[in-house]
Amino acid sequence: MAIGSTIHTFTVHLSDVDRGVYDELQLRVARHPSETAPYMLTRVLAYCLEYEEGIGFSEGVAATDEPAVMVRDLTGALVAWVEVGAPDAARLHTGSMKADRVAIYTHRDPEKVAAPWAGKRIHRADEVLLHSFEPGFVEKLADAIDRRNTATLTRTEERIYLELNGVSGETDVFTRSAA
Repeated sequence: MAIGSTIHTFTVHLSDVDRGVYDELQLRVARHPSETAPYMLTRVLAYCLEYEEGIGFSEGVAATDEPAVMVRDLTGALVAWVEVGAPDAARLHTGSMKADRVAIYTHRDPEKVAAPWAGKRIHRADEVLLHSFEPGFVEKLADAIDRRNTATLTRTEERIYLELNGVSGETDVFTRSAA
């Protein structure tokens, strides 16, 4: 019998000063058995930092034709394609063709994530944004993940402050284009 996903709940008090977004989010996140805690936390961070009306998680690693996080407008049209980790150039090209905006969030070295994209075709590559965090930030906080989680996430001047289940950390958010 195959092992199913584990459901984690997150209550996130979000204060995104940079975008003027203040909300309390109640998230149910399915963690596939092959998904690492840092990857799942990066998905949650991507969701929070991209939060707007119409945002949602895909089916995760099981969704081969959808991003980890997406935003749809009221008509159901795809507005934003948000990848997590180290997507290949073909996924970014597809996402950029389908959505107005594409973003990637990674807990890995951004230079190593972007290196395989060199010379590859990515539609509107200069508009595709890669966001990364300081080394060790996600890994440190991922150790604090439990089945039920409470977090406070504040972003101001492209610096985030995260408190997750009593463990605190802060990092700059580094952004570069995929081109």
